[in-house]
Amino acid sequence: MLKTLTVWNFALLEHVQVEFGAGLNILTGETGAGKSILIDALGAILGQRVSTDAIRTGCDWLRVEAVFSLEEKQAGLHEFLTSQAIDDADGLLIITRQVTRGGRSMVLVNGCHITLTVLKQIGAFLVDIHGQNENLALLKEESQFALLDSYDNALAEALGNYKNIYESWRTKCQEQAEKEQASREYAQRLDMLRWQDKEISEAELKEHEDEELEARIRKLSHAEKISGYVEESYSLLEVGHQDNGGVLAALAKVRRNLEDMSRYDDSLENSRNMVEEAYISLQEAAAELRDYGESLEFEPALLDKLQNRMDVIDRLCRKYGATIADVLAHQQKVQAELADIENYDDDMARLAEEIKRLEKDLAASAAQLTKLRQKGAATLGAAIGEQLTALGMPQAVFHIRIEPAGKYLPNGHDDVMMYFSANPGETEKPLAKVASGGELSRIALAIKTVAAARDDAVSSMVFDEIDTGIGGRTAQMVAERIALVAQYKQVLCITHLPQIACMADNHLYIAKSSAGESTVTQVRPLTEREQISEIARMASGVDVTTASLDNAKEMVSHAKLVKQKFAAGK
Repeated sequence: MLKTLTVWNFALLEHVQVEFGAGLNILTGETGAGKSILIDALGAILGQRVSTDAIRTGCDWLRVEAVFSLEEKQAGLHEFLTSQAIDDADGLLIITRQVTRGGRSMVLVNGCHITLTVLKQIGAFLVDIHGQNENLALLKEESQFALLDSYDNALAEALGNYKNIYESWRTKCQEQAEKEQASREYAQRLDMLRWQDKEISEAELKEHEDEELEARIRKLSHAEKISGYVEESYSLLEVGHQDNGGVLAALAKVRRNLEDMSRYDDSLENSRNMVEEAYISLQEAAAELRDYGESLEFEPALLDKLQNRMDVIDRLCRKYGATIADVLAHQQKVQAELADIENYDDDMARLAEEIKRLEKDLAASAAQLTKLRQKGAATLGAAIGEQLTALGMPQAVFHIRIEPAGKYLPNGHDDVMMYFSANPGETEKPLAKVASGGELSRIALAIKTVAAARDDAVSSMVFDEIDTGIGGRTAQMVAERIALVAQYKQVLCITHLPQIACMADNHLYIAKSSAGESTVTQVRPLTEREQISEIARMASGVDVTTASLDNAKEMVSHAKLVKQKFAAGK
């Protein structure tokens, strides 16, 4: 829902901040005051083109900022924002757009710079503007599908069933196409795969073998040094230098001295125990060094053999992976691909059978979907036609046609087309080719009236030009339907009709004033008393009389009763 719209230097809007509420937001004012400019500023936030001509005279830039509160039911918006790395955790979306006179444009969404293309995609989730063909979501094929498919629960269920079958069928067809494409390279690839499998198999690799080899090679390569270290260490422990004896001999003497001392003074008993333990440990170390030294041999032939084996492992790792585990994993992939190639004919036959079966199921599901759509299109089209009659278009003809698409699509085997004729004798044509801006707005209103309770699309709507050429009873019917739609969505509506204005939940008045050579537009919310005065002005013209005020009060009172009835029926 749109919470605030702030505009700087946009045509007549020097600096305006407008707060919108839930329900029906009515915008009124004298002709030329700048109502449509405000909608144009909102359009800029939704990704519409903004010319530098829109920059206020004497200024170098224009800026528009909008704050939206996000609703959980806006399916797909959170996912899209996440895909663009835009954080919406606080439930708000702040969009800022600035255009300079030099033509430079900047777009920020929650502090993130984005392109105009991405802004348009975000805008499609937020606001639906009715009044200009290029902005009308109604004319988009996906919107027409969504309108029809959400109108009936059985149809929605059938669509879900079709999509499941279609996805399986599409996956199998893609797999078949990939295998056919790969088969053209099979002859050459088969030789390469067999060579790789043979090369790895002949090496008879074992995991962690390289680590064990490196340890053995390191030991054999330094056998002479190791032997010297062992001999010297053993000599120091057992033999020592010259007549001094080894460490063990000296330690044995210390031990004997402490034992003799203990007969006269046991104060050093703890020291004697530690020396005893050290003597035993060093004896064991000396024995281990002796045995190790006796077993140590330098074998050049073995070292050469181990190094050759290591060379084989290094070569395979350079070709197929960083470790032996990677090389063996590569071999498994090679063997799996070999099996696929060698079983190509069987696999293709199996895929063809599966595709044939899925196509049969797909055709049946698509036929059921078409049947339900035709039934739903007749019911929905008739209901919309009735609303168009009530909205002052009694001669209008509106049909929803289901036509063959020519191929299976993600949403069925159908094309959904809305056909319209405004006057008797005119051939029905696709909606986009025959309806004017005002007619499209009333058609959109008719559709929203019929589908308001089921429609989970954008949460905010704008109606512009919807009251063109209507009055009297038709104006009242239009007003009531706008009020009904506003029970389910936020609606912004520019109007010149008091019948529509009296339905406002929030009434905004747009006024233009001049100071010297400068013209400024201001927007302010009206109190209930001011709203009654404005409705009286709209109904009677410039001169507001007591009778016109009483009539305006009666209109507002009646509007409240109508809205209460709508609210009770939700």
